[in-house]
Amino acid sequence: MDANSPALRGAPLPLFAAVENPAPGSHPSRDPDLHRVRPGVYTEREGWEALPPWDRYLLRVHAFRLVNAGAVFSHESAAALHGLPIFGHPRHIHLFDGRRARSVAYGDVRVHTSADSRRAVEHSGIRCSPLADVVVDLARVLPPALGLAVTDAALRTGAIASIELSDLAAAQRNPRGRRKLDWVLARGDARSESVGESVSRAVIQWCGFPAVDLQTEHRVGGRTYRSDFCWPEHRVIGEFDGWEKYDRHDADAAAKAVRAEKTREDALRRAGWRIARWDYGGALRVDGLRTALIAAGLPVVSRVDGRNLRGVGLNPRSE
Repeated sequence: MDANSPALRGAPLPLFAAVENPAPGSHPSRDPDLHRVRPGVYTEREGWEALPPWDRYLLRVHAFRLVNAGAVFSHESAAALHGLPIFGHPRHIHLFDGRRARSVAYGDVRVHTSADSRRAVEHSGIRCSPLADVVVDLARVLPPALGLAVTDAALRTGAIASIELSDLAAAQRNPRGRRKLDWVLARGDARSESVGESVSRAVIQWCGFPAVDLQTEHRVGGRTYRSDFCWPEHRVIGEFDGWEKYDRHDADAAAKAVRAEKTREDALRRAGWRIARWDYGGALRVDGLRTALIAAGLPVVSRVDGRNLRGVGLNPRSE
């Protein structure tokens, strides 16, 4: 494995092939406590049902590898292994095989090839496309806002830089999705701290709002606060509500976080800032984000991109 490439994610649940059935004498397909992840590969049903969609997909990738040891994963499959964002539950397992003359599909598997020289990284016997290749591949095919979220997440790892992505893109001979790729790579920014912030940034541009500053520090009353989005000339701050910071399993911690957030917001308002808040659903549906910013007094200064706004979260590659 490349020295600069982080470790790949392991399977979120134990897997076993039917030929390794832990209960000899009965086929695992007849065991109600087991779930078939793919033909011949099973896991615990209770654990499977508790997994979020992206981890179910990661388990599918590991299940494929269990019975196809030489596979080289690409696209969403490699993204899942690298720990990049996965949107919903991708429909297909994606592989790369540079020996093929053309791409092929069978069942839930898509095998890709390329006219460009490609390599693979390997960790604990698992092989997949390198991080930079995954970003470029997905930026071509995902909706732009989601491609931007993948790019931002990859840059946040510190394992690759924007110039590396730009150089890789410039060397590509495949013209497919080139305009989308260029748009995404020109806007990739490690300062976006979550998928929701990345998607919000795309929506802000498409709504015609002014260019935005990210992760701005504000010194108020002897304390320093940081905002997700800031327009200093308009005295507007935008805040993306990622509900992870409010611990649903610890009521005291959640109450403390809410109080701290209110104290922070009150201080910023007293300092003359107008604050707009929205969540992930508000960004995907557009109106939650747009209405909040307009109510805070942020003007629309450029053409609204209705086409991209209509398809912010529409991803036919996932269920």
